[in-house]
Amino acid sequence: MAIAKAERLMNLALCLLGTRRPLSKRELRASIEAYIDAGSDDAFNRMFERDKDDLRELGLVIETVEGLEGDTGYLARRDSNRLPPVALDAEEAAALGLAAKVWQQARLAGAASGALQKLRAAGMPLAEDPYEIHSALEPRIPAHEAAFEPLMLACRDRRPVVFDYRKATAARPETRHVEPWTLECWRGHWYLAGWDRDRGAERVFRLSRITGRVRSRAAAFTADVPDHVTVRETVESWAGETATGTARIRLRADAGYPLRARALSTRAGDDGWDELEIPYGHGLDAWLVEFGPDVVVLEPAELRADVVDRLRAVAKG
Repeated sequence: MAIAKAERLMNLALCLLGTRRPLSKRELRASIEAYIDAGSDDAFNRMFERDKDDLRELGLVIETVEGLEGDTGYLARRDSNRLPPVALDAEEAAALGLAAKVWQQARLAGAASGALQKLRAAGMPLAEDPYEIHSALEPRIPAHEAAFEPLMLACRDRRPVVFDYRKATAARPETRHVEPWTLECWRGHWYLAGWDRDRGAERVFRLSRITGRVRSRAAAFTADVPDHVTVRETVESWAGETATGTARIRLRADAGYPLRARALSTRAGDDGWDELEIPYGHGLDAWLVEFGPDVVVLEPAELRADVVDRLRAVAKG
């Protein structure tokens, strides 16, 4: 269905760009096969209005012209829809090159390399990469989860998805019906932010906990998609970046350096364990579990209980 719609939009765009005079709905319906096959005038009108809005959202400038006989015509003038030449300075080219390198180990590697080749063919300058000669470090965004690519496409196309998700405190996965908003990377882990239809609320899912295949659904979103800044703040909160209090933990000596870097205070012990006070926010229990037997939660009691529940779920397999 997605391919059929893309073909229909392409045909409509070609008709509007290829005409020198405004075309009426009647003429457009007779020129596009998908419109000819529409079951009724009402079905065609709804399809055409959606397609016209979609093309405008994609950036096509469509003019509406009133004819002498009262008919409404549509056209897309080529001069109004011609992109300006690509003009990037050396610093902008270097930034694009660095961004493309970030994705070389992810599934976007092909798209990133292809985009750079097209920009260079269009005249983008070949800027010297300051990181290539003087540094042994290169930026990377790993994306090894099988769910990454289908979810990335679903976010782009605004298509609801269904997948099985295993919470850290659950022994078995459960089916989730989600309207995906965006994918965000925090602390080396990918998260999906979206609207959980079953719970009627926004939720954040860690991709490494998605089991099985991600299935897409041909249906419209039922909830409004918030702006990107709001979604990033949501992921940040769920990933444990936003602290709402403090927690006290015992940490084995010479272990847990990421925890030590975030510690508000540290008291060294003489029994091979140190006591730390760290920021406490949503998702801290999942992070502490990653350190296994090197961490013991002292307080608050609810954090200790959450960590114990997660460890028991891991033990159950």
